Amino acid sequence: MRSDFPAADAIVSNYFGRGGQPAICYGIVADGALVHAAGFGARALGGPPPDAGTVFRIASMSKSFTASAVLLLRDEGLLALEDPAEKYVPELAGWPPATPDSDRVTIRHLLTMTAGFPTDDPWGDRQQGLPLAEFGDLLAGGVSVNWAPGTRFEYSNLGYAILGRVIAAASGTEYSAFVRTRLLVPLGLARTGFAAAEFDAAGLATGYRRGMGGWEELPFDPYGAFAPMGGVFSCVADLARWVAGFAAAFPPGAVVDPGGRPPGAPRLRLDGARAPGELPSGTPRLRLDGALAAGELPPGGHPLRAASRREMQLPQAVTGWRAPDRLPGGGAVGPAYYGFGLFVDEDAGAGRVVSHSGGYPGFGSNMRWHLASGLGVIALGNATYAAMSALTAAVLEAVRPRSAASHIALAPVASESASAAPPAPPAPPGQPWPQTVAAREQVNRLLHSWDDAAADALFTENVALDSPYQERRRTLALIRERIGDFAPSAARPAESDTPAHCRWWLAGERGTVQVQIQLNPQRPPRVQSLTLAVPPAAGSPLARALQSLLAWMNDGATQWPSSVPVAPGADARLLGRRLRMAAVWAGRAVAGAYRAGDGAASVSVELAGEDATIVLSLLVNPATGELRQADITL
Repeated sequence: MRSDFPAADAIVSNYFGRGGQPAICYGIVADGALVHAAGFGARALGGPPPDAGTVFRIASMSKSFTASAVLLLRDEGLLALEDPAEKYVPELAGWPPATPDSDRVTIRHLLTMTAGFPTDDPWGDRQQGLPLAEFGDLLAGGVSVNWAPGTRFEYSNLGYAILGRVIAAASGTEYSAFVRTRLLVPLGLARTGFAAAEFDAAGLATGYRRGMGGWEELPFDPYGAFAPMGGVFSCVADLARWVAGFAAAFPPGAVVDPGGRPPGAPRLRLDGARAPGELPSGTPRLRLDGALAAGELPPGGHPLRAASRREMQLPQAVTGWRAPDRLPGGGAVGPAYYGFGLFVDEDAGAGRVVSHSGGYPGFGSNMRWHLASGLGVIALGNATYAAMSALTAAVLEAVRPRSAASHIALAPVASESASAAPPAPPAPPGQPWPQTVAAREQVNRLLHSWDDAAADALFTENVALDSPYQERRRTLALIRERIGDFAPSAARPAESDTPAHCRWWLAGERGTVQVQIQLNPQRPPRVQSLTLAVPPAAGSPLARALQSLLAWMNDGATQWPSSVPVAPGADARLLGRRLRMAAVWAGRAVAGAYRAGDGAASVSVELAGEDATIVLSLLVNPATGELRQADITL
């Protein structure tokens, strides 16, 4: 293991110092192996720091395992990506089409998240332990849709849960047993599994959420029907091998194809499925008609063909219809795509970067690799939705070699039930479902006068788990204290990014705050997330930083304001240049509506300028007032 990555360690140490999670473990992959790993903080409060073998829940990074399992079955001729999913999951056969001319939902739609389901992160995360029989009932009752299948990407956990059913039906083997026997064991991923009980307690990171009194420990959810979308546990060392397998698939022809089955060769067979999440008993019995001994690695070391691993990393669906607006002078923004269980970004300078994040109650994770160099970074944190993506991006940028041949690695080298009511048709572009509009009105009544029983009727179960009602009532009290009695703004109409989403504004005498809801895919849909922006308290370190920076931007001063101390590790010169450029772009500005923030450490506020409106986002240390981060978006 190499230790010559001081710049990377410094980036992670500074990021950890922001206090977003009790622990971070990260690793760097190069030349097909884990070459550096380090841990910060405590895997459990009061305990030692994590190391490369410490097991975390990796949440949605699990989707790459599920997609790999689907392609294994495709390569063996046991399914086709264009097959209707209802061929393997009969509960889907009763679903009416989204529109009269819609396609049926196919396996490809599920893999690429183009099946038309509304995004469902908060609700989906809490379905992890849903029994298979109850999942079948949910599917038989039909689901709500945003889009006709095959017309638009929208991130969906439900789709990958359905893929778990597809895998079990096509293979004749329970999902976790198939993944374990066909992927984990052949690759030697001994500290990767599906249940916390599989691992020694000392080597398992504890998950936490930040409550009113500090870090609160969260229990592990059991294995269930939604495991295919987020149920895997793993560690930096095992994930390094997983990442290396994808990176090694490029360039084509660079190595002898180690995976898959040559034409005419007999299929790999499974003997005896285990119960969900159960540990293997002895060595799994893999057979290739006697050609492959029990537990032996396939030639070249990977069970999935290199061509199939490349296919997973190719753009399959555009994840957004336009790139985010950038300030003049900002770097070019490349298109972003979804492959099969992986995100694919085309960076104008670096070339193709492949990644996937995981966010879950108690955990956050990200893996990211650069195809041209084969370099990869993995980061695991033990707090709810710990933001590891920005961290891996920063580390990869720091260690990635600069080369004009950034794209060379991509070039070839030589050598519902039938009796269920039909769903409402997809809403017109930019318009919410009628249920979304009704939910907005119910939320407005709830925000005016909170009632736990009314909240229980409106929300999915995860809402109270993600942030207890006591904390939500406290948030409402803070907002009233800071902007006065509020009501929906008559001056600013509600907006919807998708039919299942709504964003609107609450206006008081002393300010305006944003509120958002997202409905889930159940029928009828229910509210799975409610977020409100909390303004900073007058005289607080966050408010002082905001006021000082706005005054500085309006004055056109060049020297950084002495009233805003900068945290160690933050680059005051870079922050200053960024904010000055924004000030020139927008003109003299005044603070407007609050878009996001907790009111103590973070805030995002609209700055209405003479020439443009921009959004300023700040992160401060609430104890010292030190500025940790400042970002500008349009």
